[in-house]
Amino acid sequence: MKRFAPGLCLSLFVVSLPPCGQVAKVVSGAPVEGELADPARFEKAIAGLKESERALFLYERVERVEDRKSASDSNPASVRIYRAFPAGTGIAHIALGPDGTPADPAVYKSELERLLSSLTWAATSGKAQREAYEKVTKKQKERAELIDQTRNAFIFTYLGEETRAGRPLSKFHLEPNPNYKPPTRSASLFSKVTGTVWLDEASGQMARIEGEVTDDISFGVFLGKIYKGSHFMQERYEFAPGVWLPSFSQYDFDARKFFSSITVHQKTFSSDYHRVGAPADAIPLVRAELEKLSMTTMSAPKP
Repeated sequence: MKRFAPGLCLSLFVVSLPPCGQVAKVVSGAPVEGELADPARFEKAIAGLKESERALFLYERVERVEDRKSASDSNPASVRIYRAFPAGTGIAHIALGPDGTPADPAVYKSELERLLSSLTWAATSGKAQREAYEKVTKKQKERAELIDQTRNAFIFTYLGEETRAGRPLSKFHLEPNPNYKPPTRSASLFSKVTGTVWLDEASGQMARIEGEVTDDISFGVFLGKIYKGSHFMQERYEFAPGVWLPSFSQYDFDARKFFSSITVHQKTFSSDYHRVGAPADAIPLVRAELEKLSMTTMSAPKP
């Protein structure tokens, strides 16, 4: 099965943020269960989610992707492990073995060489590069605007406090705001999603989001549909000072694309984040790794 990362899932994920300006009783001091929270407390979560979008193009990580036949399956039908490396206008995925190390050194070296070529291209000025970066910038701008729309798209109700790894989290229920007027087709998806969001008390960042599709979501007349009951969730941790990134994501979707049925039950575990920076900064890192691999190959005893 191919990696599942359609635009819809990305759109659904940004429901992790609360509304502003709701006409209802708002908690002004200590939060009280069942009441709305002060919208100002979510500003850091909004900024943090936008920062996370940018950081994913600056940090490499290891991703373990598990596909299941159904959400209740305890054992995955397939497992793929990748080294995800930002390459300027996209993310390179280099396959790793079951233990998270290269399964075939020769193939791994070849993939690193391809990565180096991509980085070198992305670090060069030219019309093709400029157009490619413009597309990335446009998508990031659309994502940021969609995140901002969640300020008014949902009503958040305080549910209480929980603890994760010794850190207190504030828990909120989210539901669509009936007075919200979506300005775009993507924003209209918010009216068909409900769920729960957890904020880290100390930092104000989003620690977890879990949601469910409450009504079928259609795309055009024949393009496709995601069915009611589909579920998604994500866990986020602070992997660098002030930078919160996904550690675990899960999608359980039943959908239709054109006239074909699609069922997706996928879990992704992300770890070993390391900042590599823009292509110009990453090139020396990849070159040094290639040189080290070449030296290791030369010094290895011959059979």
